[in-house]
Amino acid sequence: MSSENGQGDGGGEGAPPEQLALIRESVRQAKVPRAKPRTWRGAALAKELPVARVLVDKGVLHLDRYFDYAVPEELDADAQPGVRVRVRFGAGKHSVRDGRREGGGLIDGFVVARVAESEYQGPLAALAQVVSPEPVLGEELLGLARAVADRYAGSLADVLQLAVPPRNARAEKKPSPEPLPPPPAPDAGSWRRYERGPGFLDALASGGAPRAVWNALPGPEWADEVARAVAATLSSGRGALVVVPDGRAVARVDAALSAVLGEGRHAVLTADAGPEKRYREWLGVRRGAVQAVVGTRAAMFAPVRDLGLVVIWDDGDSSHAEPHAPQPHARDVLLLRAAHDKCAFLLGSWSCTVEAAQLVESGWAAPLIAGREQVRGAAPLVRTVGDGDLARDEAARAARLPTLAWQAVREGLKRGPVLVQVPRRGYVPRLACERCREPARCRHCAGPLEASEGTAALKCGWCGQEERAWQCQECGGFRLRAQVVGARRTAEELGRAFPAVPVRTSGREQVLDTVPGAPALVVSTPGAEPVAEGGYAAALLLDGWAMLGRPDLRAGEDALRRWIAAASLVRPQGTGGTVVIVAEPTLRPVQALVRWDPVGHAVRELSERAELGFPPVSRMAAVSGAPEALAGFLAAVELPGDAEVLGPVPVPDAAPGPSRRPGAPPPGEHWERVLVRVPPGSGAALASALKHAQAARMARGGTEPVRVRVDPPDIG
Repeated sequence: MSSENGQGDGGGEGAPPEQLALIRESVRQAKVPRAKPRTWRGAALAKELPVARVLVDKGVLHLDRYFDYAVPEELDADAQPGVRVRVRFGAGKHSVRDGRREGGGLIDGFVVARVAESEYQGPLAALAQVVSPEPVLGEELLGLARAVADRYAGSLADVLQLAVPPRNARAEKKPSPEPLPPPPAPDAGSWRRYERGPGFLDALASGGAPRAVWNALPGPEWADEVARAVAATLSSGRGALVVVPDGRAVARVDAALSAVLGEGRHAVLTADAGPEKRYREWLGVRRGAVQAVVGTRAAMFAPVRDLGLVVIWDDGDSSHAEPHAPQPHARDVLLLRAAHDKCAFLLGSWSCTVEAAQLVESGWAAPLIAGREQVRGAAPLVRTVGDGDLARDEAARAARLPTLAWQAVREGLKRGPVLVQVPRRGYVPRLACERCREPARCRHCAGPLEASEGTAALKCGWCGQEERAWQCQECGGFRLRAQVVGARRTAEELGRAFPAVPVRTSGREQVLDTVPGAPALVVSTPGAEPVAEGGYAAALLLDGWAMLGRPDLRAGEDALRRWIAAASLVRPQGTGGTVVIVAEPTLRPVQALVRWDPVGHAVRELSERAELGFPPVSRMAAVSGAPEALAGFLAAVELPGDAEVLGPVPVPDAAPGPSRRPGAPPPGEHWERVLVRVPPGSGAALASALKHAQAARMARGGTEPVRVRVDPPDIG
């Protein structure tokens, strides 16, 4: 400490000398103006490859191309392909001095190539600054980002904002550890429960590229099985990438990888890890320090070297759909990576989506399933309570809990915790046949029918056609009913029914990761179910109509997926595990749960969608905007000849508050939406047509927003 900071000096009374020194230094630094990037006026250019091809960070479609810049000699060594740079963008053709274009605002970008001369005949602006000499954008990542942008009718800059995390200088200065040698091939472990499980691991360990759709058995072993697949891939000298829906699943796979591989062999990439830690982990992957990655959808672009395996768990979870433009889905991104890198692919889930069934039916992937004896031994007993049972049940008419469910809870609490799944609030009802519960659909496009206010006429939620003489195609009935909507005060009612038992809740406000194995009632919304030590003794799946009643093409599939996810946390039937679901037993998703046959349900759904031309058999895009802007966009776009336009229909007004669904209109604005459907093989042409029309519209200065979303996960 210098003498000027001693106790005898002036300054604040009683202030510590170190604090005074920090205050003075802060004042000095505040008075020093920050240096601006140089314009390099008249500076000599690089002697070799004096032109840098730059992708500017402008996420607008009409600027989705590369721009050439001159490379000053002083930046020659650092301005290599893949580095971050700053350039001046927006200068007019008349802002030229000494043969160089000048002016314009500073903007970030990436150098994608160095070339000897530019195809542009006019004067070039010079690179303003190399932000960092660290190459963060490799050729493989650039090619993947371009493929994703083309598939989803988006811009390359928007995709790279998702793929490359923001720079953190402190993390960048720290060196990454040296890579460890490949681990030995793991034992098959619980993979022996599956008919082709050991063979799948052997193929990975020998350097092969098997592709499989894995229907996991109930229980917590799935994380260890993912870790063993990753270890088998690493033993062949290749890398592996695992994408899971949420942080709780990341924690489970992280712990399993540490147990199977040991420390220091994998990285964890999540959006909530913090900027420095996330960038440090990402750099370790980019530099080759680690070859295994687990993370949420933010990790789907992780630059793993020598990629040998991509894994996605529970692809039906909505968290895998990116809400930011161009809104890619993690499953589709990993499919692109598997095709481009010719690596192995593993799609795993307790349930089965229609997209997964299509991969198997097309022959692109092989099924990885267990025999029926293994399924029966691992699954709990499933019992149903339908409308007929509720009508005859005096207790169900007076209270929320039917007699069968009350008995299952009472018996389960003698052995351990009991899970109660209740649909969250806000599910929108749709109409169904009062007699057979078959959803009411439009005769023109098979979309969901909705009741119009103030009139007896029905209207399609997709194409807007009115239906005045509806009749059920299954049973011939004429009467409709609205499905059950929303969750009730379940925790309070159960607390009154079982006053001596603690009640825990897990939902939006607080999501529990685990609960003890002691007797307790655990009330959870779908997707927030905590894992119980030793498994749950029983589970109640209440208000089945609430999830089946959503006006969405995936309502049945998603309801079955959420039910199976909850039931998979229950002990096997042999140890007394019981699941009671309150829903009509004759419905297809309920029957699939009782038989524990999600694959059969997905195969039947796929065949029906093929007959009706629904995704994933067809490709579809949703275009929404104000009525005038939407009509102008549709008039300008050159759709493929086999495209079919459904709509327009009104878009539900956005609810007040910061959270809005992707594609929802701004508060106070009334939008319309059309669906554009094309048969297989025309998806690329549809995306290209929409992208070019949007780019031309932006170049003309269109101010009214029009939003385009290719392959939306929720189409109503």
